[in-house]
Amino acid sequence: MREIENKIHELVKPIVEENGYELYHVEYVKEQNEYYLRIYIDSTNGISLNDCETVSRAVSEMLDTTDPIKDAYYLEVSSPGIDRQLFTNEHIEKSIGSQVLVKLSKTVNGHKNLKGKLLEANDNEIIVENDNDTVTISKEKIKTINIIGEI
Repeated sequence: MREIENKIHELVKPIVEENGYELYHVEYVKEQNEYYLRIYIDSTNGISLNDCETVSRAVSEMLDTTDPIKDAYYLEVSSPGIDRQLFTNEHIEKSIGSQVLVKLSKTVNGHKNLKGKLLEANDNEIIVENDNDTVTISKEKIKTINIIGEI
């Protein structure tokens, strides 16, 4: 699956950027016996349904031509959303100062989940302020990390 995601990322990134958006993430998953190719796009102006439609048409056309996935799948193009998951070091670094929810694969300081302000990040760990306490978390112990969106 990871190999397909990387291939799609390479093929889709120029299309997304030509249309004036940022390619946030590519996900290829199997859910309830169906395959889904999810492409998340972002923009400083936000993402509308029309934006998703524009990118979906362009990407669908390219995928029909290059046919990089042998299985039948559903294509979904969307915004990463207000409670967006942070997938890369770049996503994490851009989110320093934001409120986050960190779900852990192993308990850290008695926590399995941790909410707080993301203070720092490097290649190996993040530091989160939680209830006036700072907690250093090894990235290998992080299952997921999401922004806690504000409206």
